[in-house]
Amino acid sequence: MTPLVLVHGFMGGSDQWPAQSALAKERQIIAIDLPGFGKLAHLDPIDRIEDFAAWVLAKTKEEGVERFDLLGHSMGGMIVQDMARQAPDRIRKLILYGTGPVGILPGRFEPIETSMERARQDGAEATARRISATWFLEQETAEAYPDCADIAAKSSLPAILAGLEAMREWSGEAHLSNIASDTLVIWGDQDRTYAWPQIERLWKTIPDAGLAVLPDCAHAVHLERPTLFNLLVDEFLRGS
Repeated sequence: MTPLVLVHGFMGGSDQWPAQSALAKERQIIAIDLPGFGKLAHLDPIDRIEDFAAWVLAKTKEEGVERFDLLGHSMGGMIVQDMARQAPDRIRKLILYGTGPVGILPGRFEPIETSMERARQDGAEATARRISATWFLEQETAEAYPDCADIAAKSSLPAILAGLEAMREWSGEAHLSNIASDTLVIWGDQDRTYAWPQIERLWKTIPDAGLAVLPDCAHAVHLERPTLFNLLVDEFLRGS
């Protein structure tokens, strides 16, 4: 079966996918750590979505994976959109999860500029724990929050600022109609980061894209409703 590449979002990491272990029963799972985040927090950060995309494409090729299914979450969803632009023939099926087609997000829980200024004032760890709380419907009291916050806290201040800069300067709107891979858009209806108009733009502009809206979930659907999330992903990849 075709390998599945998972690309995490801003201040995420490969360790954020433990609840998706069930997906590995039928396929190889390749969970990426982006430079500056997670297990690669020691690497120099990248400040352009296009360069993140090129880095992941090179990384998968280094590992001998030429063609794959691809899932991107949040900022990772921007990265995989750009991967689809740069190397469309390498991607069989595409899952855009909790993401949008532009980096400057109308309706985001706070403007990117505010996040950048607060990060400078509060420091990396406090910023990581504050922002990661917004990913969950129950915020700091969510069961999965502590582990996600610990992963986010590995990010250095330069990586946080570079990631925010990368999102602020990026738009993939002009390329949505050219995405040729079968695509599924997944969204939690209480997502504080990506409002419905962003999701609707993906769904209505990408040719024949499917849409799954999960109720009573925020930005971390894969941890808030993992069984349903995994079922949706598995059935989509199988062709249902």
